[in-house]
Amino acid sequence: MRRRDFIRAGTVSGIVAGTGAFGAASDPLAALVRGPGRRTRSGEVRLNSNENPLGIAPAAREALVDAITLANRYPSAQNAAMVSQLAAAHDVGDDQVVLGTGSAEVLQMAVQAFAAPRARLVMADPTYEAVTNYQRTEAYELIKVPLTSDHEHDLDRMREAAEGSGHPALVYLCNPNNPTATITPSAAIDAWIADAPPHVFFLSDEAYIEYVEDDRMWSSLQWIESKRNVLVVKTFSKIYALAGLRLGYGIAHPDTAARLRDFASRNNVNQLAIAAAGASYGDEGLIMKSREVNRQSREMTEATLDELDLQRMPTHANFLMHRINGDLATYRNRMAEAGFLVGRDFPPKLDWNRLSFGLPEDMGRFCDTLRDFRKKGWI
Repeated sequence: MRRRDFIRAGTVSGIVAGTGAFGAASDPLAALVRGPGRRTRSGEVRLNSNENPLGIAPAAREALVDAITLANRYPSAQNAAMVSQLAAAHDVGDDQVVLGTGSAEVLQMAVQAFAAPRARLVMADPTYEAVTNYQRTEAYELIKVPLTSDHEHDLDRMREAAEGSGHPALVYLCNPNNPTATITPSAAIDAWIADAPPHVFFLSDEAYIEYVEDDRMWSSLQWIESKRNVLVVKTFSKIYALAGLRLGYGIAHPDTAARLRDFASRNNVNQLAIAAAGASYGDEGLIMKSREVNRQSREMTEATLDELDLQRMPTHANFLMHRINGDLATYRNRMAEAGFLVGRDFPPKLDWNRLSFGLPEDMGRFCDTLRDFRKKGWI
């Protein structure tokens, strides 16, 4: 289906009308935070960082403006209120929630908190690389386990690597996985957690779970009351569109959460991030619009890739992986010249491109560009 057919058939045009995804703000100060930042300063459309192209919700814009008056104050009181809001939403105690500057800081806390001599860090290959970066200064033995042929975590091999030595092991599970956007069935993960010895710690990264529509996957939150060796990590960067404000959080057993806080920087989350996150959390309008825009952009992109016979992985997030024919760096450079920033290297899959979904109108132009590349023999 072509771009015009998607736009005519859908309701997204009303959502994304104007420069802001939810309409323009009349207040001059609010106008500074109204737009979704679709393009770089040089004009390229951003399709390379798994961001929400809609931009922040109206309530978050208003909260940001109001919070500016607190910019001269340390955020300890607001931090505590944010923790209480999240704890209540997840039906856990305040002492089970840890905030971070994005989920990345929570991942870093876990890597540092559970480092030990002869400890192993076990993770999929490929997966989100931040955990690998954080372990470089720690005494981990890094073990990367290739994904299965279905692009799932190979839990059998990961379990062998984590439990085989008898030494402490940190197991990183990004589900849906980044960069593949594929899922590993939660039943299999639960079975491992249920039987795992206490020296195996599970770091469950659920950054994209709000986009999942497959009933084979669910959160690992059920384990945190009974298991000290499970940490569930979430973020406001993706479906809540707050990637630039940097707020994520972890949920764990109280003892585990206390251990993590020893590795958090003091006053790590700023006033503006707390205000926008508090206003955004649970915003069903934002969530529904984000899912609908994502669905339309995904279907358009999948149809075009199939039309061009370019292999793609199944996606359960706001991005996908697809093959290209030719050199990946050359492909990215040509896309940049055409006005699109796409992908980066994800070894060992160096003939695959990770593509983030933008607004349907942007994805329509991207799909037209992809067809033009085929006519030129570039893909």
